[in-house]
Amino acid sequence: MIFPSNRVRILVATKPVDFRKGHDGLAALVQSELRKDPFTGTVFVFRAKRADRLKLLYWDGSGLVLAYKRLEEHSFTWPEVHEGMMTLSHAQFEALFAGLDWRRVTPLRARTPKV
Repeated sequence: MIFPSNRVRILVATKPVDFRKGHDGLAALVQSELRKDPFTGTVFVFRAKRADRLKLLYWDGSGLVLAYKRLEEHSFTWPEVHEGMMTLSHAQFEALFAGLDWRRVTPLRARTPKV
C-alpha cells in the first residue's frame, strides 16, 4: 500500500462501524458523528466489530481513497472502545496497519534546527 506522507494527520474512530459502508457512507459518518471534514487529507481509520478488519478513508486531492485490510490469522490491537476518536503518529499507524501493537511504538521527536 502507498502510505500517506508523514505530515498527514491520522485519526482513529474507536467505536466499530458498519463495514458495509463505502466511500460516501464513511465520509458522511466522519461529518455527522465525528464532526470532521473528510476532504482535508486527514486519514480516518475505522474498525469493524471483528478486530481483524480495518478501513482507511482519506482525500488525496483528487478523490476519496478507501483501503480495506483483513488479517488472516491475527487481530489488530485497537484502543478501548468509546465515543469519539484518537490521534496516531505516522509510526504508530504503520505498526497498526502491519498488525503490530502500535502502543509499543514511541516516535522520535525531531527538534527544529536553530540557525
